[in-house]
Amino acid sequence: MSGQQAGSGTTARRMVLGSRLRRLREASGVTREQAGYSIRASESKISRMELGRVGFKTRDVADLLTLYGVHEDDHRAAVLDLLQEANAPAWWQAYTDVVPGWFQAYLGLEEAAASISSYELQFVPGLLQTEEYARAVVRLGNAAATDAEIDRRVGVRLRRQRLLRARPAPDLLVIVDEAALRRPCGGPEVMRRQLHRLVELAALPQLTLQVMPLGSGGLAAESGSFTLLSFPEQDLPDLVYLEQFTGALYLDKPAEVGEYVAAMQRLRADGLSPERTLALLHSILQED
Repeated sequence: MSGQQAGSGTTARRMVLGSRLRRLREASGVTREQAGYSIRASESKISRMELGRVGFKTRDVADLLTLYGVHEDDHRAAVLDLLQEANAPAWWQAYTDVVPGWFQAYLGLEEAAASISSYELQFVPGLLQTEEYARAVVRLGNAAATDAEIDRRVGVRLRRQRLLRARPAPDLLVIVDEAALRRPCGGPEVMRRQLHRLVELAALPQLTLQVMPLGSGGLAAESGSFTLLSFPEQDLPDLVYLEQFTGALYLDKPAEVGEYVAAMQRLRADGLSPERTLALLHSILQED
């Protein structure tokens, strides 16, 4: 986490802090109900805190540490330092008018991830989009939006792409269905420039780009788009992100995540190799 900009990965930090508080509570034999009573809150709030789904107040965390028998200055300081990081403002807070809460959570996880693996059926993934292509995709999904709103939504997408040049940058595996590359989103010229961008990005050492060719088998057609995120912190489990029309699902149960890990492995095996993917991109660019 030390290599990231201040304020990044706040969602992940909240999850780490929540997990740490849960372990301290369980080790001390305190119930969630007792913990909630000690900070004038409900059992359900303690549950949300331990899942990293709400913000943390310094007083509440300090009181919980005392309740859990954490009195050593160094130990308390380490937890309270993590609290300050978890409460740091994230860059997307300036875009809350166009970024729904369910996607803000993803932005925090995306920035904190050590590896991101995604399979996309309809469009080139947001991290790899040109500004023109992103504008066309955003316009498709927000036909009634004003030009100013479209600009802000595109701005969020372009801001996310700083991950590609971050130090350290996450390992990226992107598998795109060939149909997405042949769908002229924004028109033929916009699509040509998008394909050229993919060729350029494929040279990044941290990016593995593969194409699922047309006519591939059942898994490619039935699985739907999904993203797998893995984190360097032991407190954070691997997650599956499934975006829907008006929300998203976040799966973290090992059995569920395991199914998607296996699916991604099969998709990698069925997809074109990175070398053949580049050859296909060049071939499409040479078509009339």
